[in-house]
Amino acid sequence: MFADKKKDIASLSPLTLAFMGDAVFDLLVREELVSGANRPVKDLHKAASERVCASAQSDAIKKIADSLTQEEADVFRRGRNASPSGHPKNQSVGDYHYATGLECLFGWLYLKGDLQRINELYALISDETEARNKNE
Repeated sequence: MFADKKKDIASLSPLTLAFMGDAVFDLLVREELVSGANRPVKDLHKAASERVCASAQSDAIKKIADSLTQEEADVFRRGRNASPSGHPKNQSVGDYHYATGLECLFGWLYLKGDLQRINELYALISDETEARNKNE
């Protein structure tokens, strides 16, 4: 694991952390979807795409913001305030920045080896997602 490599995670750019966090968050979503039901891959991909897009990730960070420690909130802000080279055409700039902040946070937690905290935060997001889906 990266935490064993003696690299100062704080020296990594927020976009580098977001690069890692994107993969971590995507894996969590995919794991949840696969464990929920055996469905056609096309359906799994569609469901994953709806939860990993910038607007969904922006909603997710807003739901867990009050649960973040000060240090986690600082990492999120670093990611949110980073200057990516662009954003997807079908997503707002604001959503894209918030999504980058969420990914930065998940990347930071992963690289420091805090899988328990990742699972705690994702459970809060997942519970909110499930409640919202039941109300629709």
